[in-house]
Amino acid sequence: MEVFLLLPVVFALSFGVYTAHSTPESHADVHIVYLGHNNGLSPSLTSESHLQLLSRVFTKPDEAREAILYNYNCGFSGFAALLNSTQASTLSETEGVISVFRSRILELHTTRSWDFMGLNLHTQMEQSSEMHLKFGADVIVGVLDTGVWPESESFRDDPHYGPIPSSWRGTCVKGDDSSFDPATACNRKLIGARFYLAGIEAELGPLDTTGGAEYRSPRDRVGHGTHTASTAGGGVARNASYFGLGRGVARGGAPRARLAVYKVCWYRDLTGRCSDADILAAFDEALCDGVHVVSASLGSPPPLMPLFATSTEIGAFHAMQRGVVTVFSAGNDGPDASVVQNVSPWGITVAASTIDRRFPTAITLGNNASIVGESFLADGMKEKQLVESSSVFVDGTCTFDQLISRTAATGKLVLCFATSGPVSSEGAAVAVYAGNGDGVIFADTISRKSSQDNFLPTVHVDLHQGTQILYYIRASRNATVRISPSKTVVGKTPAPAVAYFSSRGPSSITPHILKPDVTAPGVNILAAWPPKSSPTAIPLDKRSTDWNFDSGTSMSCPHVSGIAAIIKSVHPTWSPAAVKSALMTTAYMYDDTSDVMLAGGTLKAADAFDVGAGHVDPLRALDPGLLYDAGPRDHVLFLCALGYTAAQIRQLVLPDTSSLDTTCPPGGDPHSSGDLNYPAIVLPDLSAPVTVRRTVTNVGRGGGAVYRAAVASPQGAHVEVWPRELAFNPYHGGGDTASYYVTVAPAKASRGRFDFGEIVWSDGFHRVRTPLVVRVTNLPDDAGATSGAAAYSQAAY
Repeated sequence: MEVFLLLPVVFALSFGVYTAHSTPESHADVHIVYLGHNNGLSPSLTSESHLQLLSRVFTKPDEAREAILYNYNCGFSGFAALLNSTQASTLSETEGVISVFRSRILELHTTRSWDFMGLNLHTQMEQSSEMHLKFGADVIVGVLDTGVWPESESFRDDPHYGPIPSSWRGTCVKGDDSSFDPATACNRKLIGARFYLAGIEAELGPLDTTGGAEYRSPRDRVGHGTHTASTAGGGVARNASYFGLGRGVARGGAPRARLAVYKVCWYRDLTGRCSDADILAAFDEALCDGVHVVSASLGSPPPLMPLFATSTEIGAFHAMQRGVVTVFSAGNDGPDASVVQNVSPWGITVAASTIDRRFPTAITLGNNASIVGESFLADGMKEKQLVESSSVFVDGTCTFDQLISRTAATGKLVLCFATSGPVSSEGAAVAVYAGNGDGVIFADTISRKSSQDNFLPTVHVDLHQGTQILYYIRASRNATVRISPSKTVVGKTPAPAVAYFSSRGPSSITPHILKPDVTAPGVNILAAWPPKSSPTAIPLDKRSTDWNFDSGTSMSCPHVSGIAAIIKSVHPTWSPAAVKSALMTTAYMYDDTSDVMLAGGTLKAADAFDVGAGHVDPLRALDPGLLYDAGPRDHVLFLCALGYTAAQIRQLVLPDTSSLDTTCPPGGDPHSSGDLNYPAIVLPDLSAPVTVRRTVTNVGRGGGAVYRAAVASPQGAHVEVWPRELAFNPYHGGGDTASYYVTVAPAKASRGRFDFGEIVWSDGFHRVRTPLVVRVTNLPDDAGATSGAAAYSQAAY
């Protein structure tokens, strides 16, 4: 009875009878019904209210109870259930329901990197002394991924960690089989482990666990989760290498942080698949377990769903309100524009870039000519016959369906070109293996060439090198080749450069919000790996390793998660928006030769849609000088701009005080979403002068400071900043705020071209950089183009 009486308050439901009852022949899919925050109700009370709501579209209460897969009842309110389309539609029209959406299947975005960024265990920089005492101590990083291999050296116990933080409320679960023993798996490093599979099994059927194909427990079958967890917060492991390559000390970015693993992705189709329903369940429990940072290297490519019809964005929104930083991968669909994923302003979205480590591999042809490619060959290859692909494949395309015969490549190395049809190095390796070949030389464009390992020996060269090898083969009656063992070379390659696969902006649903936010190392990252999983995840690959190289924004995401953990350990009171601001305003755009970073997949310099604000700088992020913070009212105005009503916003935003204003400005403002207090300014449709406001908080040491602005205007736009000087009182000890206004006026005719500039505030020590992105869509009259007058301003707050 108590729950029934609370329902009008929680959901504002009418108590009429719904007609959308389930019928035996109706097809049910997994849907998520999202209801906002839980109004402070207990989990049990929240779950009962979910059942009351769901019962309206079922004939019997027992049917409703059986339909529920998850109750989201702690971090926020909602549930996942098996519903037919009519039931889902009826619930979506119910007052008090924010959204109802089909649960989708998301995909994964699959040591030296820390030293490359200056985060060295032995660094003696005065400015980082406080950080080196902490290195993420007692910050809890929750990793939503494929689980963990707890026996890895990255997760071993260490008495120096001290007791598990008293704020931790999570647990380490056994699972449905004997593959994971909490008594031995969890310790003071790996303090929690859970798994979620109700959603994935409801959508794709029961897991195949025969012969260790998967584990119904937190144990990692894929390898991806072990890799990302050890990258974010793994302990120090010496003498780590991939079959002797990259040998050195492996560690996470925050080696003294604690790890909690939430297995939401499962081995399907040779990769990890993740259900929205399971992801949201993990977010719900992680927030109540007490994590400080959530790391999620997963997503779904465009078309993107609305922010509150996406599990990751809902989870990140409630994490933000609880002070938890959420870090996402940007996706691996580059270099095309506007394919970036995970685009909400309350999450940190990370692109991928290279580090200064290569694995040169000498190729010696039968005529003694030598070409240097890249590979991961520990032992090299003795002299082999070398053939071009047309002698093995019908049309010269290195794909399985074009194979001439199962013996066409016997004992041979095959030269394959990425440009000869749609073929990847992995696909070429499988196809050559199917023809009984011994290896592949794979030629790709200089903007896309990689050094990814395959189960069959593969050496990567560029098109020019590949063409020279092709000419040699055609000029020789019996072409041969020798491959020397690969070497590890550090510091000889300009870095960072944007990885060609890294997904680019602008955001396809929130164009006023810059995405990605930053970039971080994501190419050939060495981290822990389950020895029961092959390094390529291909069943034909029978190798075993404790450490593996992997590439993707999946790898760059945990780098930033580790840095966020360090920032939280040094500045525990900073909000997620403040942490993001520190990362963005201190990021840099140049490689280690002082040239602008190269945008991989192209031959152009990187811009804000490639890298966001730039490459993360962990040391500078600890002392950024100024911060762009965002409170509840900021997010209210952003939600207003997205079209949510005041009533819906009250369900979404946890009020920090009872007096929080959840009303929207009258009339609506098309630029208000761009006026969120974000560490970047994006104006994607500039047809008249626009003014936006930004507010900064002084967090520099000593408190007092005077910052002066320097402006680089985007081409074809006039930019004015007022005031040009911000003074902070030295007697307040920091924490003072100041606002400034940026007026941008169009000065050219442009159709669809984005131009890039920046605003930099400096006090002589700190450099606080804010990217400025403009697309002019109309040429105004001379007065409008040159005055930038406040009379034309369209910003309201």
